[in-house]
Amino acid sequence: MTGRRTVALTLASLAVALGVALLARGPRRVVYRGGPILTMDAKSRVVSALAVVGDRIAAVGDEDEVRRFVDAGARVVDLQGRALLPGFIDAHGHFPGAGIYAVMADLNSPPIGDVEDIEGLLARLAAKASHTKPGAWVVGMGYDDTLLAEGRHPTRVDLDRASREHPVAIWHVSGHLAVANGLALERLGIDRSTPDPEGGRIRRDPETGEPDGVLEEEAADGLQAQLLQPSLLDSLRVVRRASALYLAAGVTTAQNGYASVAHMRGLAWLSRLGLLPLRVVLWPGEVAAEALLDGSFVFVSPDPRWLRRGAVKLIADGSIQGYTGYLSRPYHVPPGDDPGYRGYPRIPRDALIRQVGRYHAQGLQVAVHGNGDASIDDILDAFEAAQRAHPREDARPVLIHAQMARDDQLDRMRALGVIPSFFSLHTYYWGDRHRDIFMGPERAARMSPARGASERGLRFTIHTDAPVVPMEPLRLVWAAVNRRSTSGATIGADQRIGVMQALRAVTIDAAYQHFEETDKGSLEPGKLADLVVLDRSPLADPAHIDRIRVLETVVGGRSVYRAERSP
Repeated sequence: MTGRRTVALTLASLAVALGVALLARGPRRVVYRGGPILTMDAKSRVVSALAVVGDRIAAVGDEDEVRRFVDAGARVVDLQGRALLPGFIDAHGHFPGAGIYAVMADLNSPPIGDVEDIEGLLARLAAKASHTKPGAWVVGMGYDDTLLAEGRHPTRVDLDRASREHPVAIWHVSGHLAVANGLALERLGIDRSTPDPEGGRIRRDPETGEPDGVLEEEAADGLQAQLLQPSLLDSLRVVRRASALYLAAGVTTAQNGYASVAHMRGLAWLSRLGLLPLRVVLWPGEVAAEALLDGSFVFVSPDPRWLRRGAVKLIADGSIQGYTGYLSRPYHVPPGDDPGYRGYPRIPRDALIRQVGRYHAQGLQVAVHGNGDASIDDILDAFEAAQRAHPREDARPVLIHAQMARDDQLDRMRALGVIPSFFSLHTYYWGDRHRDIFMGPERAARMSPARGASERGLRFTIHTDAPVVPMEPLRLVWAAVNRRSTSGATIGADQRIGVMQALRAVTIDAAYQHFEETDKGSLEPGKLADLVVLDRSPLADPAHIDRIRVLETVVGGRSVYRAERSP
């Protein structure tokens, strides 16, 4: 027996030695230890060690569980109390839109930018015009009429003061309205006789009937078509800047939440050339979706782990702060003389039901933007009709923003298997104005009702909608946990959620929304090594999560961002 045991032990030792040798000759290996590692697994475990081999996580647990990787010569990273989490996943945004200020004038007001009045806005545009060839477009983005000293939208007359030699156009911070100067309106063929399009509005001077330059929703589509065709060099600048911003924020998977054919082609080309340092999920918009279905456009990803097609995205209404969100009850302070003004649908209910049904019948995941509760009613009717006509297991329809969702609508979402994705940063950036202007105190207190969703067992996500606001996942988590406005007021304490649930909403639950939960979103063996290192744990001080710094971002086991050391 002793001899056999000796032989067995010898063979076991040889096997261990061989395994260590093979590890030493294999892909790069890294072991993280010495800090809280928030796994976001089914039990939300917090562990002390993690091993990466190549682009995958190899082991997670205590230091004994990763010791063999250390013995095999793995590089060891001592976290020294810093926190390690799964890389943040963008549940809804418009990559690479966050990089748009590389080519457009930044017209944001505080706390994002520094434009405080229309004169400052015009000065920014005039400076842009001075470096632009006459006749070429001058474009700005991010203005907010409620934050300008004048409390109004700029008009065509205002923008003519910036330049009459250039077509000038500016986008509202919501992305749902634009303003054009006289030459831009002429280029678009918009004049006094132009009718309002379905799902949009051309604002007009009440005395003359002439367009005043402000274009709402579908009325701005022609402008969007002209402006969203940047040169190759400008496109590269935008992508490069957006990528840098996302990685510095700890985002390892971005989303283009309303992709055109040009977006899909361009990002596939960049991915093929290795110029996308993070993963991207594309949600084709209506035009791109139709091209995919009729075969006029074929999307081929060079590597679905890096670039893949997700849900088809539709836009059912507009923006609450743009007064184009579609409500069941009137706005608290209406935008004009009609006290019963409730906004309007961008896609009428019957048309929405037909569109959602068509995509669902083709086996596609469908995501629909809806802010106002009347629009949410229409969207849920469409999801229900689609599933009734073509029942499908695990369709995961997504309701983007779901901003003014009522309790009865959350109940319907639960019954239909709908995933609401809340734009929780509304409470920070617009909370005070939703309370005082748009919604009134009662409705504002329950905007982005994450707690209500949680109490019903709804799986939900939260997002920044960048570039509407900056890509700041930690501020997003902080907002969902604390619901504080820019003035410091609490907007709906009853809708606060816990830190771990908010973190899950930007990691594993966001991966679930994208049908990627088996490959990312939590730190588990076999999953992609997409990681973020923070200077401290978000669990330590929930009131100040927004002050946490991202120290390092890792995509597929490779470090792609490191913060500069503090002096």
